[in-house]
Amino acid sequence: MRSAAIAAVMLGILQGPALAEDAYLDDRSSPEALLQSLYNAINRKEYARAYDYFATPPAKDLEAYQKGYEDTQNVGVITGTPTAEGAAGSTYYQIPVAIRATATDGSERVFSGCYTLRLSNPQVQGSPYKPLHIEKASMKAAEGELTDVLPAQCGDGGEPAAADTVLAAAKALFKAVYANSCTLPAEDMEQPQSYAVPFNYSYDSEDTPKREARLFRFYCDRGAYNEMHVYLLANEEGGVSIVDFATPELDVQYEDGNSDGKVEDMRIIGYTAQDQLVNSDFDLDTLTITSHAKWRGVGDASSSGMWIFREGRFTLVKYEVDASYNGEIDPVTVLDYHTGP
Repeated sequence: MRSAAIAAVMLGILQGPALAEDAYLDDRSSPEALLQSLYNAINRKEYARAYDYFATPPAKDLEAYQKGYEDTQNVGVITGTPTAEGAAGSTYYQIPVAIRATATDGSERVFSGCYTLRLSNPQVQGSPYKPLHIEKASMKAAEGELTDVLPAQCGDGGEPAAADTVLAAAKALFKAVYANSCTLPAEDMEQPQSYAVPFNYSYDSEDTPKREARLFRFYCDRGAYNEMHVYLLANEEGGVSIVDFATPELDVQYEDGNSDGKVEDMRIIGYTAQDQLVNSDFDLDTLTITSHAKWRGVGDASSSGMWIFREGRFTLVKYEVDASYNGEIDPVTVLDYHTGP
């Protein structure tokens, strides 16, 4: 069975129901990021984390707050442009928000309104440090698409918060290329995870300051046991492009030509470039992206890759394949430029 047949199996898998869990997100770097983190915590049932994003408790106690979500399956959220206003050593942000709450019985409710957030001047704070937090929320029931009910602006004062032009460019490129091929709700697709990635080129001197690229991971599709991601990379000048990942093309030979049988031979016959990865994660400490694609639910057949960020781009350094549908997890390393002797 060649890689094209394997890919066909994976595509069939990805058409199943959406069961993958949201990746952990805990980011207070901006009002938008904090609101995404709040609903990420709610979707992951991490109610203590969600509760502690508020300066003033949103319920009489954590138990009451959690009880308010007992019939909620998940929440989708989009945010608008925040405004910022300084007062008494703090910056107050007001940000438009629209959410769609899906109940455990499948019914949906839409809400829109404004959140107020506060950041005390980090330069004058002591310990314990108080990060950006939510002061209050004012949300009302609404009807329609989230993009239609999202308030144009919150508050009557303040200046627009500094626009993240690189993020805006990444969102625009993603929507232009994948709007018709990625099937998740718009609010999921338009809120990527964002990473500031430090690096240097090999020709930089030892005292050259770290350069910085930005990596964005967008959700694209989910199936019963696989989740697809698209990565966009902004270089140090802010130019954004789609990341293509070198991937081995395999020729797998089975006993009697049956994929349920024993693997007789497996070899790399070339390389392709993939713009989507399955069940992937980025590790900022090691500057690596890893993926693990299950070919069926039990996970006994799969492929896994590792790409490392160096010289301003991602390079394939390791690839493993378990091509046998034998009920056992026994991957074979077909490429390894990463593991030392």
